[in-house]
Amino acid sequence: MLAARVVQDQGIHVEGVNFFTGFCVEGHTHAIRDRKHEKPKRNNALWVAEQLGIKLHIIDISEDYKDIVLHPRHGYGQNLNPCLDCKIFMVGQTLKLGLMDDLDFDFVLTGEVIGQRPKSQRRETMPIIAKESGANDRLLRPLCALNLPPTLPEREGWVDREQLFGFHGRNRKPQMELAKKFGFRDYAQPAGGCCFLTDETYSNKLRDLWGARGSRDYQLDDIMLLKIGRHIRPRPHFKLIIGREEGENRFLEGYRNQFTHLAVTNYPGPLALIDGNVTGTDTELAARIVARYSQGRSVDKLWVTVTSVTGVSQDIEVTPFAPYELEPSWHVGS
Repeated sequence: MLAARVVQDQGIHVEGVNFFTGFCVEGHTHAIRDRKHEKPKRNNALWVAEQLGIKLHIIDISEDYKDIVLHPRHGYGQNLNPCLDCKIFMVGQTLKLGLMDDLDFDFVLTGEVIGQRPKSQRRETMPIIAKESGANDRLLRPLCALNLPPTLPEREGWVDREQLFGFHGRNRKPQMELAKKFGFRDYAQPAGGCCFLTDETYSNKLRDLWGARGSRDYQLDDIMLLKIGRHIRPRPHFKLIIGREEGENRFLEGYRNQFTHLAVTNYPGPLALIDGNVTGTDTELAARIVARYSQGRSVDKLWVTVTSVTGVSQDIEVTPFAPYELEPSWHVGS
């Protein structure tokens, strides 16, 4: 938001690019859950484009992005975040888009700041991103440009270098002061955190998925479902995805035709999906776990409806698990 505005203020036409990877927090989890928020639910990329008065290109790269997640040349960060490869890929894709004949842009800009991120925004990684993305010196970082050699837009006089900035480090106060100067009173959380791959719990769920299937691969539905509900694996060959509140239950409803699913019949409770293959004893185990998270958790017996992917339903009577019966190791991601 700040980088675009800095360049806009020099009379330069700017357009935004927002990539959908499938691992974005924005516009998915925030919108599903029924938690009460003071701030309205929104996609911040769209909102920022509106505040800046610029066109926004929204591009789905979720399929091409798989290779970045599965085989990052520069490795992962603290969890499964391929931040350096991700930045290289996105800058490269932006460059390709911008240099198309029908757009004919001159350079790419990002909001990167030296030292702000431990993996992808270090002084030694800045040239790597520029080179391997193909942008080279057509990549401008307006917020930290004064700490870097002049780029082509600066040398050619397209951009006045003296009006750029030399921010560095993890402190966001200089950026917040600049936002105040521009009149931005409302903006996304300055520290970022918009990618689930940086999250330890989510990354552990993805590793569990790979381990259970014996393959480091995923489909878009897989990574969407990893964002939702409690994931409990009581046996190596199956796990339960259990809705935690009404919004998640509604989301899981959309997957009922793809998974065997369970719901408590005579008490309010969650919807749960079974990912894997189950036998008769597995089904009873799954039903007892789901009953534990219903409002009938304290009764001796209750009924759970189990529906297969073919639509065949059966009601089984079970005793809900007591809290101490749920093995801590069953909770995936924790």
